[in-house]
Amino acid sequence: MERNVVRHHFKPILTKANLPASLRFYDLRHTCATLLLVQGENPKVVSERLGHASITLTLDTYSHVLPTMQEAATTRLEQTLFGPS
Repeated sequence: MERNVVRHHFKPILTKANLPASLRFYDLRHTCATLLLVQGENPKVVSERLGHASITLTLDTYSHVLPTMQEAATTRLEQTLFGPS
């Protein structure tokens, strides 16, 4: 069934959107999680959306977006302590 959905629906959408045919349906899941984390969504919420059994799996998998999150957290803390710059 999944193969039929990909073949009959997903691949035609990729073609219409001028996206590479090599894009996998699974890539959408990864992109969604990455975008949510970059936008500051709580990792626990992202973990639950992905159906991960543990938030540790989510954080390990998406650790590449954490440096940006660390910078944002530092900025928020600085603004809390010292006011807007």
